[in-house]
Amino acid sequence: MHEKSAQSGPMAGLLFLREDEVRLAQDMIFFANRDLVESADALLADMGFGRAHHRTLHFIGRNPGLPVGELLNILGIAKQSLARVLGPLIRQGYVQQTPGRTDRRQRLLSLTPAGVELERRLFDLQYERLSMAFREAGGPAVEGFRKVLRGMMKPSARIWLDRAEACRAARK
Repeated sequence: MHEKSAQSGPMAGLLFLREDEVRLAQDMIFFANRDLVESADALLADMGFGRAHHRTLHFIGRNPGLPVGELLNILGIAKQSLARVLGPLIRQGYVQQTPGRTDRRQRLLSLTPAGVELERRLFDLQYERLSMAFREAGGPAVEGFRKVLRGMMKPSARIWLDRAEACRAARK
């Protein structure tokens, strides 16, 4: 049982490692995500889109010129799945593809002006909930929250985030 391992050794007494506390954290993550995406899901559904479209718009918007291969890695989906998501976004004028600068076979993805506007609307629907929660929790709690989220990520996601943040900082 997981509780036993949390009660012996250097982690002894850390109540947040008990199984019931970890299960509560799972519940909270589920409900927080459900409530965070609810309004964006409704807007997307009205447009015939879903969460995969939202994730795609988000990552392309955060990383203009994103290679298709990198988007596949970020989303952790197969080419066929991405084609089903990306196709409508391209046909409806939200995403554009351009050939790579050095490798013309490479496809680089960017949002069109309509895509930027849609991604912004989706972000704005979630911004208020996130910023309110961050304000209520305070700086140290937000930093702790980020550490927990980072700890939940695979090393490849951490590396990707670090690199993306470094690129954004270099552009400023």
